[in-house]
Amino acid sequence: MFLILTLALLPLGLIALVASLQAIRTADLEKEALLRVAVTQSARKLTADLQSDRTALELTVNALANNAADPGMCRRLSFFLTSHDVDGGRFYIYDKSGRSLCQSDGREPAGIAPSARFDRRIVQLLPDSHYLVSRARSRDGRVVALAYYSRAHLESIADPATALQNRQLSLRQGDKTLLVSRSGAAVQGHMESLSARLDPPDILLTMSVRDPPATVARLLSLFLPLVMWFAAAAIGWFVVNRLLIRPLVLLRRVVAAYEPGAVLEPMQKVRTPAREIMALGETFREISEDVSTHEAEMAEGLETQRKLTREVHHRVKNNLQIIASLISLHARSAHEAEAIEAYASIQRRVDALSVVHRNHFAELEENRGVGVRPLISELSASLRGTAPAQARRFAIQIESDNQHIGQDVAVPVAFLITELVELAMMLAPQGSMRISVQQDEAQANRALLSIQSMGLRTSERMSELLGERYGRVLTGLSRQLRAPLDHDGEAGRYTIMISIIP
Repeated sequence: MFLILTLALLPLGLIALVASLQAIRTADLEKEALLRVAVTQSARKLTADLQSDRTALELTVNALANNAADPGMCRRLSFFLTSHDVDGGRFYIYDKSGRSLCQSDGREPAGIAPSARFDRRIVQLLPDSHYLVSRARSRDGRVVALAYYSRAHLESIADPATALQNRQLSLRQGDKTLLVSRSGAAVQGHMESLSARLDPPDILLTMSVRDPPATVARLLSLFLPLVMWFAAAAIGWFVVNRLLIRPLVLLRRVVAAYEPGAVLEPMQKVRTPAREIMALGETFREISEDVSTHEAEMAEGLETQRKLTREVHHRVKNNLQIIASLISLHARSAHEAEAIEAYASIQRRVDALSVVHRNHFAELEENRGVGVRPLISELSASLRGTAPAQARRFAIQIESDNQHIGQDVAVPVAFLITELVELAMMLAPQGSMRISVQQDEAQANRALLSIQSMGLRTSERMSELLGERYGRVLTGLSRQLRAPLDHDGEAGRYTIMISIIP
C-alpha cells in the first residue's frame, strides 16, 4: 500500500522537484547577474579614480617639465590625492636624472627600481609590496610621476554599492595577482568569479563570491519537494492503514477464529469510521447467525438419523439372532449327521453376519467403523462354540493392530474367516489357526489379512473340498474385497489385502 501511494504521488513530487530546481536556477542566474553588475561597477569606479588621479599627475609633471610650476603645486597635488585616499595618497615625481622633484611624506614603497621608473606601462601591480602603481610621464618624457595605491584604498574604491557578502576582490596583470580584499576577508570554499577589464585593458578586476554553506536549512529547502513527497505518502499510508487496513486485518482475524455454531460479533473489537467495513462486519454477524441455525438443525437431523440407524442395526441384529435360534431349533430336531452339519454350517454364517452387525452397532457412536480385533475375537469364539465335537479343542490365535474397517469390508472378511476356519476344522480338527491383521507400511489405508493353519496345507482332501464348494465361495469373497486371495500351500496360509479406515 505504501509503495502504491508512493508511486501515485510520484508525479506531484517530480513537479515540485522541477519547480524547486527551477527556482534554484533562477536564483543562481540572479546572483550571477548581480555579481556581473557589481564587478562592472567596481571596475568603472576604480578606472575613474585612477584616471582622475593620473590627469592631476600629468598636469603636474608637464608643468614641472616646462618649468612652469609654482611653489605650491606639489602641496596642492598632495592635498588632492590625500583627500580621497584613506592611506595617505603617496606619490613621487622624478626627472630623468633620478632627482626627486616632488613627493608626498613617507618613504617610497619598494618594488620599482630607479631604472624602471620611466617604464611605458601606465599601471603596474606590486604583489610583494601590496601596492598598485599608476605612472604619468610628461610630454617630453623627462619627468615621471609615480602614484602608489594601497590595498585598503583600492578596496574602498572598488567596493560595490550592492550588498554582496563573502566577496573577494583581486587584480591580475599577466602572471601577477594582487589581492585587494583584506586578509580577514579571504573567501574559502566553492566560489563563483567574474572579471572586468580596467583602463588600461591589461588589468583585470576579479570579484569572487562564495556560495552559501550547505547548512541543514539549505539542504532541507533543496530537498523539500522530496521530503513533502515522502511525507505525503507516509501520511496517506498511515491514514489508510489506521482507518482501513488495520480494521480489515482485525476483522479477518475474528472471522478466521470463527467456530461453527458460534455467532460472530466482529465489530465489538473493530473500531473504524468506514461505514462499508461496519456493514461488512454486520453481514458476517448475520451469516454466522444463519450458519448457527443451520448447524443446530443439521445436528438435530443427524441425531435423528443416528437414532434411526441404531434402530435399524438393532433390529437386523435381533432378526439374525432369531434366525440363528430357529436354525438351532431345527438342528436339534434333525437325526441325520449330514443335516445336523448343514444346519451348523448355516448357523455359523448367520452368526458371522450377526457379529458384524453387533460390532458395527457398538462402534456407531464414534462412527469409526468396525473394530478388527473385537470382530475377529467374537467371531472366533462363536465359531469354536458351534464347532463339531471332534474340533472342540481347535485353537485360534489372533494378532491384530487397533484397526477399523467399514461394514462393506467387515461382512466379506467375517465370511472369509468363517469359511477358512470351517475348512481348517474339517481337515485338521485337532490343529490350530493363527489370524493376523497388520497395517501395510507403504499404504496407510491398507492392511494384510493372514490366516494360517496346518489344515490349510495343500492336500487331496483340501483340493476336493475347494472344488466342491469352498473354492467358489472364497473366490467370490475375494472379489467383494477387490483384492486377490493368495494361498501358500506349503505353509498353509491364505493372505489378502483389505481396506481399513486410517
